[in-house]
Amino acid sequence: MIHLPRTGGGVRAYEPRTEPLALATGGALASRTVFSAAHVVADPYADTTPDSPAAVDWDATLAFRRHLWSHGLGVAEAMDTAQRGMGLDWTGAAELIRRSAAEAKAVGGRIACGVGTDQLTGPADLVAVRKAYEEQLALVEETGSQAILMASRALAAAADGPDDYLDLYGHLLRQAREPVVLHWLGPMFDPALEGYWGSADLDAATETFLDVIAAHPDKVDGIKVSLLDARREVELRRRLPEGVRCYTGDDFHYPELIAGDEQGFSHALLGIFDPLAPLAAEAVRTLDTGDVAGFRAILDPTVGLSRHLFEAPTRFYKTGVVLLAWLAGHQDHFTMVGGLQSARSLPHLARAYELADGLGLFPDPALAESRMRSLLTVYGVPE
Repeated sequence: MIHLPRTGGGVRAYEPRTEPLALATGGALASRTVFSAAHVVADPYADTTPDSPAAVDWDATLAFRRHLWSHGLGVAEAMDTAQRGMGLDWTGAAELIRRSAAEAKAVGGRIACGVGTDQLTGPADLVAVRKAYEEQLALVEETGSQAILMASRALAAAADGPDDYLDLYGHLLRQAREPVVLHWLGPMFDPALEGYWGSADLDAATETFLDVIAAHPDKVDGIKVSLLDARREVELRRRLPEGVRCYTGDDFHYPELIAGDEQGFSHALLGIFDPLAPLAAEAVRTLDTGDVAGFRAILDPTVGLSRHLFEAPTRFYKTGVVLLAWLAGHQDHFTMVGGLQSARSLPHLARAYELADGLGLFPDPALAESRMRSLLTVYGVPE
């Protein structure tokens, strides 16, 4: 038994499982295109502060990407899950993109990389925002990676209305060498993105978003929607031009959105697939055979863990993701760039361990239990 802290005080007994799920690695997934947004591994020996540039353990970071590729998932690089704008600045993100793109070429892995404007500091006008996007787009294209045009805090602050979004995104799409993924990240993930696409009214914002796509459908591979609103995502994907994909970013409703309905389905670009990679791959391979019920039977039980990790304040979900990577043995420590390991409470982390253990996510349950005990000891929880 292990004693886990309760919210509000006290401890409760939990009996960890002793055997992991038997999940094999495999080749490419067939029926859906699936990306995992991947976290970065901090260098725990670096003498840094939360305000310092990120110190990254490159070997461990790239090893985790090889883990994702080994299960047939693509890697969505330098996205929100990699603490972009929450510990990882543009200099660090650029190095991450270069290294991960080279690793993808070496192992034959699929990769798409985030393009934003986070090199800007302080207020910026629309010309500066455009130039910042162009700089990052050029770097991503030089590496041979697919580009994901991320939502921009600087654009949200500088834009006066929908026309500014239409003009700027139109300019970027005309420049892009290959079709890109457009990224709509809701304010629950980043409060600075409130009112994106020129309106706080999501219906009005949706119309502008669709206008951007309709003007350049040949330059849009797909859209990545992270609004945690399944109904809105389904309605949006039904209005996309033919050939433009919807990549769900809904970490609350992903099984039903990926499974789809008689009018279509969503592909996936999800932060929760960082810890869920083996189960996600197993589920999609089941779906590849046409077994929708089997797919749901594998993936539905994971939603409780995902909802827990992504509970408000949602932007701190990365802390739980890195905790699970440590417990699973993918890295040797629970340290994050920017000191973000402190962003969730001990009861939250304990519950994340319990839910992940119950799913059989840890390849070595004994190692996960031992590491969880060491964390509890640091916090003063009695045996």
